Formats: sequence, structure tokens, C-alpha cells
Amino acid sequence: MLFADVILPLPLHDTFTYEVPPEMESDIKRGCRVVVPFGTKKIYTAIVMKVHGERPDFDVIKPIKELLETTPIATEKQLQFWEWISKYYICSMGDVYKAAIPGSLKPKDEQAIREKNRRRKNILGDAFLSDDITCLSPLSEAQGKAYDEICTSFETHKTTLLHGVTSSGKTEIYIHLIDKYLKEGKQVLYLLPEIALTTQITERLERVFHDRMGVYHSKFTDAQRVAVYQKQLSDEPFQLILGVRSSVFLPFNNLGLVIVDEEHETSYKQQDPAPRYHARNAALVLANMFGAHTLLGTATPSFEVYHAARKDRYGYVQLNQRYKDIQLPTIQIVDLKEARSKRKMKGAFSFELIDAIREALENKEQVILFQNRRGYSNFIECKNCGWVPRCEHCDVSLTYHKKTDQLTCHYCGYTYKLPEKCPACEEKHFANKGLGTEKVEDQIKDIFPEATTLRMDLDTTRSRTSYENIINEFADHKADILIGTQMVTKGLDFDNVSIVGILDADHLLHQPDFRSYERTFHTLSQVAGRAGRKHRQGKVFLQTRNADSDIIQQIVNNDYWGMFFQQMTERKDFHYPPFYRLIDVYLRHRDNQLLGHLADDMAERLRNVFGNRVLGPDCPPVSRIQSLYIRKIMIKIEHGASIEKVRNVLTAIQNQMLEQTVAHGLTIHYDVDPM
Repeated sequence: MLFADVILPLPLHDTFTYEVPPEMESDIKRGCRVVVPFGTKKIYTAIVMKVHGERPDFDVIKPIKELLETTPIATEKQLQFWEWISKYYICSMGDVYKAAIPGSLKPKDEQAIREKNRRRKNILGDAFLSDDITCLSPLSEAQGKAYDEICTSFETHKTTLLHGVTSSGKTEIYIHLIDKYLKEGKQVLYLLPEIALTTQITERLERVFHDRMGVYHSKFTDAQRVAVYQKQLSDEPFQLILGVRSSVFLPFNNLGLVIVDEEHETSYKQQDPAPRYHARNAALVLANMFGAHTLLGTATPSFEVYHAARKDRYGYVQLNQRYKDIQLPTIQIVDLKEARSKRKMKGAFSFELIDAIREALENKEQVILFQNRRGYSNFIECKNCGWVPRCEHCDVSLTYHKKTDQLTCHYCGYTYKLPEKCPACEEKHFANKGLGTEKVEDQIKDIFPEATTLRMDLDTTRSRTSYENIINEFADHKADILIGTQMVTKGLDFDNVSIVGILDADHLLHQPDFRSYERTFHTLSQVAGRAGRKHRQGKVFLQTRNADSDIIQQIVNNDYWGMFFQQMTERKDFHYPPFYRLIDVYLRHRDNQLLGHLADDMAERLRNVFGNRVLGPDCPPVSRIQSLYIRKIMIKIEHGASIEKVRNVLTAIQNQMLEQTVAHGLTIHYDVDPM
């Protein structure tokens, strides 16, 4: 008799053993989907991890109800990759399974499974196909030199960093590398941090690679994602996959090259739910499993990657010249304290920025305005008593959205009706505090009523085609001004943008995070790089109250190296990445006082093992989300330490905590290499 150990799509750390019916014994394999009963009434689609003849020591072993296919839906390499994700990021295999497999391939009940099987179509999506194939564009002298240096670097390094300034033409180098590896019969994975970028790059790649390319991201329908997934399992898979972080979970059979564009982007890190993986780091492991090369490209390298390149663990290629010798934009600092004291502001805009926008509009040029907060105002406040509406479920004030005339919690998504009067003093007058993209749009329309505007933030990009529509409209000059959050910083390429306005640089600087200066440099340098793309040098207006600070001067002078060495000294002294690895331990409970005691208990248990490597517990900046209070414990681990031993210690202590009767309702999760 055979038995199968299976993974369920649940946050459970163990596999579960089922009896294999005799009629399935010849067909069942590791990686196949099976339908199994769980508990008294539940039925799930599970993945077979192991088939064996060892009967477990249980009185009753339930049989598998159905084998859904005889060809594995998860390949051997995928399952090995899943196991690495589970171990490194300290999460269950069930969490990884849920993230890795498209939804309709893991329906929960038997009827849904049969219905999906009946209705499934081979949908590849006509967005992947084009009528003709365009030849590769010639590389400039600087691009050609960088291409040759990358190829040479790959002879001695599996991973290479391409450090190229904004608008240096890194994408064309990627295209030539892709062509090289496809001609060698290899597959290529091209990762981007945001869906917004795929809409621009897809057309460029399609003109060269035609139907050899597949696109994979979360804005696609489930049927489209299933079709791409199944094609990758077929005898004729896509040779090139263009996608966002979830693309690392697709099946590959002959991966030769992985490109991680804008490798510094925090969007590569999955936050919630588990697995909380970093797609760049996961892609490095995936490439290593295939013996493939990895190219990390960016104008502003992350400290971890640049440090590895300096230590010669990664190859390093520099590209300092912009395409067609266009100069980097000039950056003009606007001192907001001085501008406000001299009454040289209109709303969020300095007079200098208003004049520059006016000149750009008169010259039929375009403008990008960056404000990294959505909504109309950060919060509203009673003018009489200072009352501020807060979320009932989270420890945050509510953001006002003018379009919907609602107050919204940006953590749990709950919406509230705008009160007619203050519940504290019954006055009816409220003040809007802070600046969001909605208010920016309103103010710019007041100043330039003849200008057409577009807004790109989470509120305007919820639908599947919204990114593409906004980008295409702005690229076709159907709008003069694009207003956006950090979405507009991520490598978008517009020919006619001459002015970029950074309305409030200080919001990024003042985050309570050791990475705040690094992030500020990344974000502001990237958004500045959207100016002056092809026709002439652009201009950036950087509005700040900290005009003399080191980081602002480093951004103005494009002094990445000065910023890097200054910050690295502090990182080394205080045991932060890239010199140490961080693991954040989060505890959540509905009872705040009990949670405090439990967090103290767990921190003490951790200190008994890790000593002064343990910091906390502390309340995070937002200490309650969805009615659960939160405590955080940070562990700093030397790079030489075994992550497997660390995981075993953490798991053992977690089990000790959860076995306590008093800990009922406590949840614990881990964020490895937090961003």
C-alpha cells in the first residue's frame, strides 16, 4: 500500500499523510494535485510532496478522493524552490503553495474543481502577440561597451550589477542579452517591480520577441495566469517571461538568465500575507538552482547589492552616459521655510515651480508632480477643539478622499462617512490637514485651468487596465501634467517631460527607519530622472524644509557614493544590513495588556539564546491593525550564522509560547530581511 504526504493551501507547517487508492498508485507522482478531505467536512486541493510505503502511526488514515492529473503541476525544481522559500522566510509550505499557484488551480471544494476543469480554456491572451518582428536596435558605443563588460563579467560571476544612470538605455542592453540567451536555447525571466512598468516595456519586447514572450502579473485575470502557467509546463513554453515578483514561482525548464530591473525597489518585497519573500533575493536562488546568470540593473543600487559588488561577490559594470548624450536634469532646491515666510507659495507650489510649469505648458512640454501620499488630505481636524477622526479598528487617523467624500483607513480599508459635526464639541467646521495627490490635482487645476491632468495612485489604478490607460494617455500627450505617488518614480519613460516637481521631500526623510536616507535618495533620484528624457536637459524642483541636509545635497549632486559611504559607517557601527541580517518577529492579539506580557515573555526566551542580538519588544508606528494590537521584536544575526538553526530556535520558542493556555488568540509571524 502507498501513502502520500501532501501540502494543503493552509498556513500549516506540516505535511499531511493520506492513503493512495490502488487505482491511483501507478499514476500519482510528486508535484501532482490531489483532492483530499480535511477535518470533518472540508475538502482541499493539495500538492503531493512525497509518495512512500511507510504507514504512519495513526488509527485512521483517510484516502485521497481524486487525482487531478498524472503530470505534475509543480516541477521538481519548483518544489525545491518552495522548500527554500519556506525555510529561509520562516513560513509554512502551505503559504508558499498559495502564493505560487494561480487561484483556479487550487479550488477548495470538489464541485468547484470539476466546474473549473469543464470550463477551462487555453487562454494565452492576444496582448502577447504582434504581427511583425522588429530587428534589434543598434547599441550606442557606451551601451555596447557595457554589454561586452557584462558578458565578460558572467565568465567569472554568476551575478552582475549594472549600475547605469537614469535614461542610459539599460533596457536596450537587456534586450540584446535576452536575444543572446534565447539563441542559445535558454529561457529568460525579466523581473520588474511594478505592473505599471510592464505596460511600457511589453510593447518594446513584443516587437523583437513576438510570441516567444509571456507576461505574468496580478492584474491579469486568473484564467490568463493559469494559461501562462500551463504553457510553461508544456512542451513549448514561453522562452521569455516578463513579470513582477510572483513570476519567480512559474515553472521553468531551462532557465539561463534572470534580469532584475530596478533591483533597489522595495516593491520586490512581499509584505502581507506570507510568504514575505524578496523577489530579487529569491530570483538569485532560483537562478543558482539552474546554474543561470543574474543581471541586477538600477541607477541607484541597494546597499546590499552594491556592497556585494564592492566585495567582488558580484560583478560590476557601470554606465554613466545617458542615451544620446542627454544631460542629467538640473535640480533646484526650493527652501519651503523661506518660501512660506516670504509668502512665495500658492498652496503646495512655490512661485519658482509655478513659473517653470507655466513655461513648460507654453512650450507644449509635460510635467510630472510627485507627492507620496494619496487621498485629499492626511486627516481632518475640528477647527474648534482639535478632534481628529480615527479608525475604529486601527491605530491611525483617517485619510479624507474628496472624490468619494469619505474618510478611509489606508491600513484595513474601512470607510467612514464624513461627520456633519464634531462628536466632541458639536461644531461643524473642519480643516483639511496635510497634502495628498487629490488635493495636488485640485490646486494645480485652480492655478492652470487650461491644463489637462492625470493622477496615478492606488485609487486611480485599481482596475486591470488602469495603469496602461494612464501611461498611454500621458505618453500620447493627451494630458499635460501627471500627478502621482511613488508609482511615477519607477522607470517610466516619457519623451516630452521637461519639469519634475517634488512637492515635499521631507515626508520620506522623517520615516522612523534606518533605511530612510537610502530610500529618500533612491526615490528622489529616480523621480528626478523622469525629466529631460530625450530632447533636452530637464529641470527638477525639489521642495524641502531641510535644504542644507547632507542627503538633499547628495541628491542634487547625484552623489550616490558619498551617501553610500556615509550611511555604511553607521550601518556597521550599529549592526545593520548589509553587515547583519535582520529578522522581525511580530506578535498580535486583541488584548493589548496581555500582548505586552506575552511579548516580554517571548523576548526573554529569545535573549536566553541570542543575547544582546535581541531588541524590543516595541510598539511599531502603527500598533493596532484590524483590531489586533501589535508588538515587534528585532533580532540581528551575523551573516555567518546558520539560518536553519535560527529558524529551528524560533520555531521551538514559538511552539512554547502557543502551548500556553494564556496565549489563546496569539499569532506570531516573521519578516526575514525586512524592508
